[in-house]
Amino acid sequence: MSRKVDVAIIGAGSAGLYALSQVRHAGRSFALIDGGELGTTCARVGCMPSKVLIQVAEDFHHRKLFEREGIDGAEELSVDGEAVMEYVQDLRDHFVDQVLTTSTDEMGDEFIAAHAHFTGTRTLQAGEETIEADAIVIATGSTPVVPRAWQAFGDRILTTDSLFELEDLPASMAVIGLGVIGMELGQALARLGVDLVGIDIGEALCHLSDREVNQALHDAVAREFPLWLGHGAEIEEGDNGLLRVRAGENVKEVEKVLVCMGRRPNLDSLNLEAAGITLNECGLPDFDPHTMRVQAAEGARIYIAGDVDGERPILHEAGDEGRIAGYNAARETDTAFGRKVPLSITFCDPNVVQVGKTRAELDAEGADYVIGAMKMAPLGRALILGRNRGLIHLYCDRQDGRLLGAALCAVRGENLGHLLAWSMEQGLGVFDMLHMPFYHPVVEEALQGALRDAARQIEQKPDRPWDLKP
Repeated sequence: MSRKVDVAIIGAGSAGLYALSQVRHAGRSFALIDGGELGTTCARVGCMPSKVLIQVAEDFHHRKLFEREGIDGAEELSVDGEAVMEYVQDLRDHFVDQVLTTSTDEMGDEFIAAHAHFTGTRTLQAGEETIEADAIVIATGSTPVVPRAWQAFGDRILTTDSLFELEDLPASMAVIGLGVIGMELGQALARLGVDLVGIDIGEALCHLSDREVNQALHDAVAREFPLWLGHGAEIEEGDNGLLRVRAGENVKEVEKVLVCMGRRPNLDSLNLEAAGITLNECGLPDFDPHTMRVQAAEGARIYIAGDVDGERPILHEAGDEGRIAGYNAARETDTAFGRKVPLSITFCDPNVVQVGKTRAELDAEGADYVIGAMKMAPLGRALILGRNRGLIHLYCDRQDGRLLGAALCAVRGENLGHLLAWSMEQGLGVFDMLHMPFYHPVVEEALQGALRDAARQIEQKPDRPWDLKP
């Protein structure tokens, strides 16, 4: 069986569905192809179930302030692990159903439930069907990385693909990899009573290249569970069915190991060679991030979007990439689109946020910048919230005060990060931002403090109060 369409989209995750929205808007015929689990990585095993677990953990953790606030009975509170996981799964299923009912459920034969691979620059094989398309979008997502030797330990090794299927919380766990996912889930599980250790081969938490912000985060999180940093992890059989985990001189036996060592793009089964696509030294296709077009054989119109391209594995970026890929796939000529200011948020406590360029990137460029700093400790609203640990660093051009980037760990950092990203999108500098109103007492006053610290170091200062517009 064969069919001809204007656009074929491989993958019905977030990026693929956003691409589809543009193809439909342009009135083009299409085939959406996916042979895996539907519902998007975000809804099934990523953003949404993790945030449910984090919220439950945060609610329980808040009991530690009760006695100081004059609220009795905190010692009577406990966690029912089975009920927690049932709640997480119920909400997870709700989010997945929302995706399915607005996408593939009502699609008919335009959706093909099969795995696809290239047979030429414009042809795909999807199960029993041969698809010919004028343009093809690759949006196949990614898969958690687990070292092959560890796979022998079976279901005692977890990834985010399996964690949210547990019927109960384990008594003990090691989390290997303390990037965004490992830090979020490790802290949440520790707060829910899991005897937990976090392990990372590096010293940087959440991929922070700013050493002072990284240290502030370390100081805050290490109060809740031990961190073994600077050594790779080894796993072997322990006693009584447990796994023995080693990192340097540290050893611990645990029920489960959660592996958070990154994700691998799903490219292996696509037969990219048939489309004239080669992989670079990173194992990825070369592509233009402003058009999402892949370098392929002459005459091929192939685009890529989402986690599979290894560029920015974040939902809002996958959405933009899908829109760009779908828009161009539905037209004869490509349009180059601008990309948003990079924004990354880790929902641990304190939140970790990186906006714009990182400190490592600025140093590599030889940028001339100052750092506006503000510690969270003296901030009144943060103290009232019982969450006044952390540090804000703003990276600003030394000459004119343009905001180049930021790294912070702070309560309600998710909100602070958006203010910074929106300001950068508008091209605002330190003095422009100081013209904005800052209410009292709010967490946003920490930004005001960091901006004022940066202003003192900038060479081109206005000869008037910095907070006032002329």
